[in-house]
Amino acid sequence: MAKKGKKFLAAQAQIDAEKAYTAKEAVALVKKISFEKFDATVELALRLHLDPRKAEQNLRGAIVLPHGTGKTKKVLVFAKGEKAKEAEAAGADYVGEQELADKVLKGWTDFDTVVATPDMMAVVGKLGRTLGPKGLMPNPKTGTVTMDVAKAVEDIKAGKVEYRVDKVGNIHVTIGKVSFDEKQLLENMRVFYELIVKSRPATVKGVFVRNATLASTMGPGIKLSPDAIIVKEKE
Repeated sequence: MAKKGKKFLAAQAQIDAEKAYTAKEAVALVKKISFEKFDATVELALRLHLDPRKAEQNLRGAIVLPHGTGKTKKVLVFAKGEKAKEAEAAGADYVGEQELADKVLKGWTDFDTVVATPDMMAVVGKLGRTLGPKGLMPNPKTGTVTMDVAKAVEDIKAGKVEYRVDKVGNIHVTIGKVSFDEKQLLENMRVFYELIVKSRPATVKGVFVRNATLASTMGPGIKLSPDAIIVKEKE
């Protein structure tokens, strides 16, 4: 087990391990105890009562957060003709066809998200072994396989985040940066949480969200009361 540093332990000492914090309390605390020298990412982790082996419970999707994530993503678009022009006009960083696929196969990965039109999937499909393990393979469920490439690029640039339940039922998502004000982090958190709650599969019985944790990039986790996330306290 890796040894925890003094700054991490000092931050951890300010958290009541027995307490389930409200959303407002947790956001204030994650900002207060952040010790990173850079503008740390704030991440929400949810443990769900799911069995991802069942197709209807393998949650996956994307959402544009109200205040973005604080990070500008480089977008690669596979498209041709007018669709390629639309992607370029929308702000895509790279647009192309086979030549870009060949470049990716040679090890080029200077991009964060990949979008493709359906007619380009024959080309993109051959990149599965390269893009798949990195979570970059375009998928209709996340809106990255689409004819509306302009909207896809604009949404990604505006702060769209993808989410996917892991093999044990956890979902992790970036909700902003430590530099965001508390209201921005709260709203991003609530919008995402409400989406997940609404996405509850009909086959799931009992408590759906088992645990919720908030943390900055290198900081300790702060336990949240799931039911309190969507309660709008006086701010």
